[in-house]
Amino acid sequence: MQNNKKKNKETIDIFEKVKDSNLKKKTSLNKITEDELKKKLNTAEMKASYMQDAYLRAKAESENIRRRSQEDLVRAYKFSVENFAKGLLSVKDSLEMALNIETPSIESLKKGVEITLKQLSSVFEKNNLLEINPIIGDKLDPMKHQAVSTIPAEQEPNTIVIVLQKGYLISERLLRPALVTVAQ
Repeated sequence: MQNNKKKNKETIDIFEKVKDSNLKKKTSLNKITEDELKKKLNTAEMKASYMQDAYLRAKAESENIRRRSQEDLVRAYKFSVENFAKGLLSVKDSLEMALNIETPSIESLKKGVEITLKQLSSVFEKNNLLEINPIIGDKLDPMKHQAVSTIPAEQEPNTIVIVLQKGYLISERLLRPALVTVAQ
């Protein structure tokens, strides 16, 4: 019986040693896992910090681009007529010179007006201001013509009979429709 007690004690001692050994292994495994988790957490925090910084920089950059674009639009709107106005200055100068002539003849006035009209047409052309001058007999185009009246005529209905005033396009956009009279 004493032998059995001794064997039991030895078994219990062995069991305790194995238990302590397993506990140490678990503790070291937990410690390794804990260290790995701390490293992973630290890495994740660094990545999150980097991503937040990148996001804030991208947001600031897009805000700067938006602001610059808005300023460019304001400047473009403010100075959009600058080239057109510069072109009109020569036309104004020509008209003023015509008025300063003491004794103009009809011929010199007519020639001056023709030259001034050429200058004005050149300014219009440079600034994409195109004339709409419909031909009599053309079909009414409501996108380019405005019918002010209808008259009985021998032409097809809704065709142009009289052009009262030319129209104008600026860069393919209607600035003023041509005023016309159409056949009934």
